[in-house]
Amino acid sequence: MESIEACPTLASSSELERLKTFITEHPGLAVLSGAGVSVESGIPDYRDALGNWKRPPPMDHQRFMRSHAARQRYWARALIGFRAVHHARPCGAHRALAQLEARGYVKALITQNVDGLHQQAGSRRVIDLHGRAELVRCMSCEAKRMRYDLHAELEATNPEWLSLDAPVGPDGDADLESLDFSSFHVPSCRRCGSGILKPDVVFFGDSVPADRVTSSMRLIGEARGLLVVGSSLMVFSGYRFVREAARLGKPIACVNLGRTRADALYQIKVEQSVGQALETLSATLEAIPQPA
Repeated sequence: MESIEACPTLASSSELERLKTFITEHPGLAVLSGAGVSVESGIPDYRDALGNWKRPPPMDHQRFMRSHAARQRYWARALIGFRAVHHARPCGAHRALAQLEARGYVKALITQNVDGLHQQAGSRRVIDLHGRAELVRCMSCEAKRMRYDLHAELEATNPEWLSLDAPVGPDGDADLESLDFSSFHVPSCRRCGSGILKPDVVFFGDSVPADRVTSSMRLIGEARGLLVVGSSLMVFSGYRFVREAARLGKPIACVNLGRTRADALYQIKVEQSVGQALETLSATLEAIPQPA
C-alpha cells in the first residue's frame, strides 16, 4: 500500500488552490459531512474549535427508552426547538456539494446530519448515516409517521408550552432548563396503542443500522478519495470511515473550523468556513466532460 504523508493545516492564500487540485485530481470523491455544514442554515453545531461540547450532550438512547420523565423532557424541548430544523433551508455549502456531484467530482455523500438539507439542495446520492429527523418511529411495532404530524398533536395537547422560547440546539431541541416537565403529555403510537415514539434518528449510545454502515464502507472502497466537511469526527460512527479510507490508502482532505479526531490522517486540511470554501470551489470548477 502506498504511504501517504499527512499534510499540516494550510493557512496560506493557496489553501483553496490545493484543495481544488485535490478535487480535480480525484473525481468521484466520497464526501463525509457533519454539523458544521448546516450552521449557515441556522442549525447550531455540537462542538467548539477544540472538539469540546458547546452545551450538555444530547439525549442518549438508553435514557430515552427507560425513562418516561426523560421522554417528557425531550419532547417538550423538541416542541420548541424543532421549528428551527423544520424551517431550515439549504445554505451555500449544501448547494455547492450538490453542484460538485452534478459535475462529476462527488460520487456520493455520507452525512451525519439528520436535517435532510443535502437532498433539498439537490444531492441525489446521500446516505443518511444517523437517519432523518422528519420521521418518528414506534419502538414496538415499527410504524412510522411524519414528525410534523406528531408535533401538531403535541401542540394540541400541550398548548401552554407554545409561548415558551429558548435557544435552539443542534439536534432540534431547545435549552429549556429548570422547568417541571411532569405535566407534558407525550402520546403513544397510534397503531399499537402503547409503543414509545422516538425520532427516526440514531441517538448517542445507539447503533447505526448495519445496512448504512455497509453502504458507506462500500462507497469508501469505490471512491477515489474522501473529503470530510464540517465534522470534528469525535464520534466513532463517522471517524471509522476516515480510518477505513486511510487503511485503503485513499487520499483524504478536510474542510473544518477547528480540531478533528483525524487530523493526522489528512493530506490537506483547510480551516475555513465550510460554506465559504465550498462555494468558492464550486464557482471555479466546471463539469467534467463526459465521453461522447
